[in-house]
This record gives sequence, structure tokens and C-alpha cells, in this order.
Amino acid sequence: MKNSDKSRKWMWWFLGVTGAIQLYFVRELLAAFALFALGFGVIAFVVAALYLLHHGWVVAVGRVAESRHPAVVYAKRGVNSVEDFARRGAVAAVAGTEELAKRAMRRAGSVTAR
Repeated sequence: MKNSDKSRKWMWWFLGVTGAIQLYFVRELLAAFALFALGFGVIAFVVAALYLLHHGWVVAVGRVAESRHPAVVYAKRGVNSVEDFARRGAVAAVAGTEELAKRAMRRAGSVTAR
């Protein structure tokens, strides 16, 4: 009888330790899941905030662009004049490049290849 009582005692200890280990792993997995969920929630919040900031910026710039306020009209005129100046400069650069491409690239006094 004593032998079977010792066996039962060890069996219950083994089951108790196994259950405690399983509960520890479950608790650890739940904690890891909570941390990952919190981390992904923070990332989603940051992305949503950036999206809303960008969308608000687009709406604000659109309203300013449609505005007839004298300061906005003056700024548009200034931007357009700078844009025209840059466009003329780019056209001149392209024309100069085409002219250089048409010239023969030779040294003075060199003979042409046959």
C-alpha cells in the first residue's frame, strides 16, 4: 500500500508541475501577443496620423490655390515667372547641347578617318 501511495504522490506532483509549466507557457505567449498587438497598434496609429496630416495638407493647398486673395495671386505670378525663366533656360541648354552634338569633334590639324 505504501508503494502505491508514493506512486500516486509522484504522479500528482508530475501532473502539477506539468500543468504549471503549461500555464507558464500560455501566460508567456499571451504576454508576447499583447506586446505585438500593442506594437502593431502604435504603428497603425502613426500611419493613420501621417495619412490624415497628408490629406489635410492636400486640402489646405487646394483651397489656397483656388483662393483669389491678393497675396496668393502675387505669389502665383512670382512662381509662374520663375517657372518661365527655368523653362527658357532649359530650352537654351537643350539648344546648346544640340549645337555641340552637330559640331565635328576633332583636334586642330587632325586628319579625318577614311
